[in-house]
Parts: sequence; structure tokens; C-alpha cells
Amino acid sequence: MGRLLMTTPKRYNRIAFVAGTSAEAQQALDALVKTYGNHPPSKADVVVALGGDGLMLQTLHQLMRSGKPIYGMHRGTVGFLMNEYRSEDLYARLAAARDTVIHPLLMRATDSNGSVHLHHAINEVSVFRQTHQAARLRILIDERERMAELVADGVMVATPAGSTAYNLSAQGPILPINAALLALTPISAFRPRRWRGALLPDSAFVVIEVLESDKRPVAAVADHDEARNAVRVEILSDKTISMRMLFDPGHSLEERILSEQFGY
Repeated sequence: MGRLLMTTPKRYNRIAFVAGTSAEAQQALDALVKTYGNHPPSKADVVVALGGDGLMLQTLHQLMRSGKPIYGMHRGTVGFLMNEYRSEDLYARLAAARDTVIHPLLMRATDSNGSVHLHHAINEVSVFRQTHQAARLRILIDERERMAELVADGVMVATPAGSTAYNLSAQGPILPINAALLALTPISAFRPRRWRGALLPDSAFVVIEVLESDKRPVAAVADHDEARNAVRVEILSDKTISMRMLFDPGHSLEERILSEQFGY
């Protein structure tokens, strides 16, 4: 270990570890802390997240404004945003890792009582029906009406980083991570039945207005933050926040998104 520290760049010497609650994540945490130590995130050069994609999203949300690079290692269920877990040579892996910069979405949802809910989303902002009745939604892009009425279970706006998550399950497009695009994807559209969504520039200002909100209530969700009984949802990419994710060479998020489109 001494020789490795002498020959490895010192860029990421102070590591803060965070871990999920699973047994394998906690075991990995114990082993890594014994080898590399553990620093508070505020004083660390890098944060290493041990778990699945859920933990990575949680960590990104918690450290959204910190500027700290985050390197994930897979010790959970779904690991699309994570690197392969190995306990050895972590300093060298961090030094060789490549940056991917992502920007979150900002959701401003107004509910039926006039209360305003502000939340950020790394994957997507979704509008869902709250009852058995389909939602009726009006969609405006940059203050211009693009769809007078969408009847569906809902609709979402997804980032490139989130395009392989719920967006893909709803038959939305996979976006390259460096594409200056957002995916607007319907959820079980009833009318217009053949509408499959749209690709928007990431500068777009999206407004979703809820029609018949008293009869057909909807919830607005930014990743895991929910606003019930929404009547108007405004969404835009927040370029004031830049988050750095680190990936091993050959296993970047760009490569994972490209591979996903070819089914492997």
C-alpha cells in the first residue's frame, strides 16, 4: 500500500464513503474504511458511494451543491450508475476515472391550494393521475401551446442520465449523456393514442397544466419528492448546478447509455 500511495497521483487522497443499508454494502464499507480511512464529505476530495442506483441518486441529491465528485461502486440491486466493485487499487482507479457532468431538472409545482413546491430531479419529473380516472393535461413549451389535451396516466420530462430509468420503461428514447436534450414521454397515452412523445432542447421551459384538476387530480414527482393535487407544473434544466460523476475508463455513463441501445 505504501508503494501505491507514492506512485499514485494525490488528486483524490481524502475519501468520504457512504453506503446503503444492505449487508453487502455495509461489509464493503467496513473493509474500505479499514484500508483507506474515512473523511467527512465536506473535507473529502471525492465521495465513494457503495450501493445501487437508489443510493447514488440519494447521494447526488444530498451533495448537489457541494461540487464534490462522486464515484459509485455497485453493492446493490440496480447498478447502471455504478462502477464495478473492487476493494483494491482504489486510489489508482479514482485517479484514472473520467468525469461526467450532469445538470438536474428544477420542478415548480403549484397545488390546488396555491402552495408552491420546488424540487430538483436528477432522473425525471413526472405527472401522474392520483385516482382511477386518466389525467387531462395541457402542454406548453417555451410558453407556446404544443398539445391542447393529453389524456393519459401521465407524462414525464427525463434528463439524459434518467433516460434509461422510468423513461425507458415508458417506451421513451435513450439519450446520449452529453446530448443537450430532454425527453418528453407520455405514460400510457389514451388520446392522442399514437403520440410517443418529443425530444426537446435542454433549454426548453416546459409547463404542464392540469385540466379538470378537481375531478381528475394528479401528483407531480421530482425523482422521489411528490406534490399532490398539482394544477400547474413548470420544469426546466437548472444549469446553475453541475454535478460530477466519476466512471472507470471504458465504463463511462456515455458507454453504458450507448450499450443499452443495442440491448447489452
